[in-house]
Amino acid sequence: MVKRLGMCAAAVLSTACATAAEFGDNVHLRGDFRNARIAFEREGRGTVAFLGGSITEMNGYRPLVCEILQRRFPKTVFKFIDAGISSTCSTTGAFRLGTDVLGQGPVDLLFVEFAVNDDQDAHHTRDACIRGMEGIIRHARQAYPDMDIVMTFFLNEGMLSTLQKGETPLTVAAHTAVAEAYAVPTIHLAKEVATRITTGTLTWQQYGGVHPSLQGNTLCARMIDELFNRAWSASLPKEVAKTPRPVPLTPLDPLNYAAGRFIDPATAKVKQGWTLGVPDWQSIPGSKRARFTALPMLCAETPGAELTLTFEGRAVGAYVVAGPDAGIVEASIDGGPFRQVELYHAYSKGLHYPRTVMFTVDAAEGAHTLTLRVSGETRAGGHAARIIQFVAN
Repeated sequence: MVKRLGMCAAAVLSTACATAAEFGDNVHLRGDFRNARIAFEREGRGTVAFLGGSITEMNGYRPLVCEILQRRFPKTVFKFIDAGISSTCSTTGAFRLGTDVLGQGPVDLLFVEFAVNDDQDAHHTRDACIRGMEGIIRHARQAYPDMDIVMTFFLNEGMLSTLQKGETPLTVAAHTAVAEAYAVPTIHLAKEVATRITTGTLTWQQYGGVHPSLQGNTLCARMIDELFNRAWSASLPKEVAKTPRPVPLTPLDPLNYAAGRFIDPATAKVKQGWTLGVPDWQSIPGSKRARFTALPMLCAETPGAELTLTFEGRAVGAYVVAGPDAGIVEASIDGGPFRQVELYHAYSKGLHYPRTVMFTVDAAEGAHTLTLRVSGETRAGGHAARIIQFVAN
C-alpha cells in the first residue's frame, strides 16, 4: 500500500501543470497561505493534522497528501496527526479538537472535512453545521494564530443529486460560509466529482462512493496539490515572515463551539445507578469499534439512574456510544425542567455508534449544574447510556 500511495503521489506531481484550468474555482485559495510553507521550507519541520470522519481515518486522501508534502519538502521533518474518527460530525470534532489535535503542540497546517457526516450521520441544520465548523476554525486560530487551514468537501449520493440539480448541499453551503468568514481555502471535490459524472468522464462507481476509491482519493489529492501550486509557485521572499491569521471579532454564530472541550466523566457526582469503568462488551449485543472497547465510560442501564455535573459556559452535552440497547436520558440545567434527549441513532441498530448529544447550547454564561437521569421511556432495546466524555462550551 505504501509503495502504491507513493506512486500515486508521484503521478499527482507529474500532472500539476494541467490542473489549474482543469479544476477552476473548485480549488479556492483564500488568503496568502504562506505560514505553513515558511515552517516547512525555512524551519525544516512541520506538523500537519487531519480532522474528520471515516474519510479522514481511512487510508484515503490523507496519506496521499502526506506523500505530496514530503516530496515537495524532502528535507523537512514532518509530524502527521490522524484525527479522523468514523461517524463523527463537526459537533464532535469541535469538542475533541483540543485533545486530538491542539493538545499535541503547535500545528502548521490543518485539513478538515465534515460535509458528508454533517449530512448523512448528524442530519445537521445549517445552524448546527456552522456552530460546529466555526467552533473548529475559531478555536484552532485562537490557539495557534499562525495555523493554515484547508477545508475539503466530499460527497454522498444525496449530495451528488443536489449538485447535479445545480444546487448546493446544505452542509457545503454552511461550511463555505465559515470558510469565507475566516479566509480558509476550500477544495470543492464534491462539485468536481458531480461535474465529471454529469459530463460522463467519471462514474460514481469509479469514484468509489462515500468512501472514495484510490481513483477518487487521488483526484482529491491532485486538487490539494493544485492549491499548493497556486499558493506556493513563486519563490518565498526573504523578508516575508509568518502572519497571524485574523479571527473575526463578531462570529457568524455566537453559540459556536470555539470553547469546546471534554469534561472527565469522573468529575460527575453520582446520586444512583451510574458506574465508571470499561463496559463488559462481550455480554452486550451489537458490534463495537476497537478504538472504544478499552475506554472507561460512565454507564447506566436502569431508569432513574441520576448524576449531577458542574460546568462553565453556555453549552453542555455528552460524547457517547449508542448501540441497540441505547435509551433516553433526561437533562435539567440548574434545576429547570427536564428535557428528553434520545441516545439511539438510526445506525445504532447493529452498532455501538459514536455521537455527541447536546443537553443545552444557549445557557447564560457562567457556572451551571447539569442533572442527568435515565428515562423510563425507550424507543430501542434498553435504557443504556454510555458516556465517553462530557462536553462543554
